Amino acid sequence: MIDFNEDCILENDVVRLTPLTISDYDNLVHFSTQEPDLWHYSLMQANSPENMKLYIEKAIEGRTKRNAYAFTVYDKRTNQYAGCTRFYDIQPDYATLQLGFTWYGKNFQGTGLNKNCKLLLLEFAFETLQMERVEFRADNDNQRSIRAMKSIGCVVEGILRSNMYKPDGSRRDSIVLSILRQEWHSSVKTNLLAKI
Repeated sequence: MIDFNEDCILENDVVRLTPLTISDYDNLVHFSTQEPDLWHYSLMQANSPENMKLYIEKAIEGRTKRNAYAFTVYDKRTNQYAGCTRFYDIQPDYATLQLGFTWYGKNFQGTGLNKNCKLLLLEFAFETLQMERVEFRADNDNQRSIRAMKSIGCVVEGILRSNMYKPDGSRRDSIVLSILRQEWHSSVKTNLLAKI
């Protein structure tokens, strides 16, 4: 299982994922003010310097509680911080976790960065942590995110109708997708490698 006391670093030639720390605030805060559209579908808004600080603190709290592990995403091609992602709802007894809270600045979207991140995260989840299932969720209106998840090999399982509140107080439908261990080994990893 993931060692919450150890710093887990995942990297390849394109991207480096390092544990999110409070010191990453300085590397990420400009996304809160300069790219407000990033937070449109986010359940936890990081759309101001104060909210970015809270976002990071909550992510770190998940590691302290041993149910989440957040990463800072660094693009090695441009030598720039690109965003964040995390494992959450980690359930070792059931060998499942969710992968999400992923966001990248606009300059990093559509560059192949996401596929490289997902390759590293899914390899770690299925091959090191021995997970049986990795789940993904998104606002059902977030078509860009849904396309990205499908493009890495996620299977749509269904829609959770009116399953949570949005930051504005309205309700959202959440789409649920997943990749199973046998799918990863039989086809998803090979297909993902071919795309990057």
